Amino acid sequence: MTKVSARLAALSASETLAMSQKSNELKAKGLDVINLSVGEPDFFTPDHIKAAAKAAVDANFSFYSPVPGYPALRNAIVAKLKSENNLEYKPEQIVCSNGAKQSVCNVIMCIVDKGDEVIVPAPYWVSYVEMVKLAEGHNIIVEAGIDQDFKITAAQLEAAITPKTKALILCSPSNPTGSVYTKDELRALADVLAKYPQITIISDEIYEHINYIGSHESIAQFDNVRERVVIVNGVSKGYAMTGWRIGWIAAPQWIASACNKLQGQYTSGPCSVAQKAAEAAYTGDQSCVAEMRKAFERRRDLVFKLAQDIPGIKINKPTGAFYIFPECDAYFGKKTPSGNSINEAGDLAMYLLEEAHVACVGGTAFGAPKCLRLSYATSDEKLIEAMQRVKKALTDLK
Repeated sequence: MTKVSARLAALSASETLAMSQKSNELKAKGLDVINLSVGEPDFFTPDHIKAAAKAAVDANFSFYSPVPGYPALRNAIVAKLKSENNLEYKPEQIVCSNGAKQSVCNVIMCIVDKGDEVIVPAPYWVSYVEMVKLAEGHNIIVEAGIDQDFKITAAQLEAAITPKTKALILCSPSNPTGSVYTKDELRALADVLAKYPQITIISDEIYEHINYIGSHESIAQFDNVRERVVIVNGVSKGYAMTGWRIGWIAAPQWIASACNKLQGQYTSGPCSVAQKAAEAAYTGDQSCVAEMRKAFERRRDLVFKLAQDIPGIKINKPTGAFYIFPECDAYFGKKTPSGNSINEAGDLAMYLLEEAHVACVGGTAFGAPKCLRLSYATSDEKLIEAMQRVKKALTDLK
């Protein structure tokens, strides 16, 4: 009997995608499901970006691009990093990929050997730990609870470092919590990392533009770690371009070269037309980004207020991204109206889907088993209805 490889058998399925699929299956049966499980803006891609893609089709951008992306796109990213982040990069330090997910995985596969340790603050995005597993590395989970706004401290970081530590994965603004590290908090982490030159810092900044506390802060701004930071970013969240699949890294040259080599063997360059759309996103009018951010902030305030009215949950106010991440363990041990027990966050998420027809994701997959992740990337009307359903369903637990 044939079987899959051990590396695949060790891999967990994406809980976020699985819950979104279950939501769609119920919708297909005619049920009115409100999907708060998916990490995707509900806005359409701005018209000027779509126009650039249409022009690219007419101009016959239908051939293979260079593996790391067209020079025009990489130059646009270099200009963006300079103008928005005051960071200096060369085009050859930029590698464009099929979404930021591939960008993160490229880096991990290029730097992590079997047995290497990778520090992953929890809560974490579901795919980080699975990518480390794929590289045969060892995840070192550093927990940061709601009482510290889901952000690790410099002391926690230093305590987790060993001679085997190869990388730290940092995500700010955060998926799943919406927390944002301040400049001072990042400086404290950088000062610790400066003492350990073997550690590469993978800084996932895909939610950069969805930030409610001012300008974005990157750990790459600090000179004492600058040459060991890999910035991961892309157009999916800030420009409502999830399906275009364009992510990128800005990295030390040796890592950029390694990712170029790896990508050349298993995907080559990303979609040619999508690259031209991404170029237009970075070089065109940025007012669309500000408008979407304002809408997300209004929704954040709405959902936060509604969540505060639900008894038994503990919630912090997120300062970026488009998620709330309430602690819901007060409901563990209770029973549903049909007699089923709620033992952990996954049970609670499934109950809310089946009974309230609201899709969210249990926190276990994010390294936070007491929590639920709910995305507020949908309309105000749907959010109000969803939170009313959640409140009633939770009240029905006994």
